[in-house]
Amino acid sequence: MTPPRCLSIATSDSGGGAGIQADLKAFTAAGCHGMTAIVGVTAQNTTAILATYPLPAWVITAQLEAVYADIGVDAAKTGALLSAEIVAAVADFLRDHPTLLVIDPVLRASTGAALLDPEAVEVLIGSLLPLAAVVTPNLAEARVLAGTDGDRRTLAERIVARGARAVVITGGDGEGSDLLFNGTDHVEIPIAWVEGTATHGTGCTHSATLTAELARGTALADAARHAAAVTAAAIDRGLVGIGEGAGPVAVAQSSAASQRVRTR
Repeated sequence: MTPPRCLSIATSDSGGGAGIQADLKAFTAAGCHGMTAIVGVTAQNTTAILATYPLPAWVITAQLEAVYADIGVDAAKTGALLSAEIVAAVADFLRDHPTLLVIDPVLRASTGAALLDPEAVEVLIGSLLPLAAVVTPNLAEARVLAGTDGDRRTLAERIVARGARAVVITGGDGEGSDLLFNGTDHVEIPIAWVEGTATHGTGCTHSATLTAELARGTALADAARHAAAVTAAAIDRGLVGIGEGAGPVAVAQSSAASQRVRTR
């Protein structure tokens, strides 16, 4: 049997710490076959995004068509989508190709640079959010997606009311847990708080690991627990000597993933 097939629809990070590059590392560590539909290119390092270039929508659609036509996709995730036109093109394609979809609503880079303008956010909420099996915002992103303030439970319920089937609000803002809301129940997912300065790619690693576990058929709560544990471990072994800013997290292939690959 072949390994689960996971697709990242996201932006390239020339520094290798986040975006497409981080997603592929996480897919590989989870024992999955990683594929990409690159929506844009960034010139970035550990300190800043120096330039951003969105790709034309037809190029993105062509990548999606190529992957789906030949290889197939067990689960997909989105990352930074850069523009309203790109969000709409991705939503149009996925609407015609139902897919287990994880949305990582990347609104800003860890360096502070904006990656999605207000118009694009509205398109994401109206067109892409209803296609999501689960959305993985941090607290600031959850407020934007919810269109309101409030505690995490209120925000999660609002996001699900806007169309997503489930949401995991990640706890990297100082919370002691991630919060999963599946449309019915709120589930606290404990996280290990790790002191570390190499945190670039944290959100990508979490959402890609979650995608990989869902592609295997893991139940959502268990997948969320695994993603939280993998992300904490990746911060703990983060590459502090890479660059002058926040270095990239480092995901290691688990023994379980290795065994899965060997036995297929």
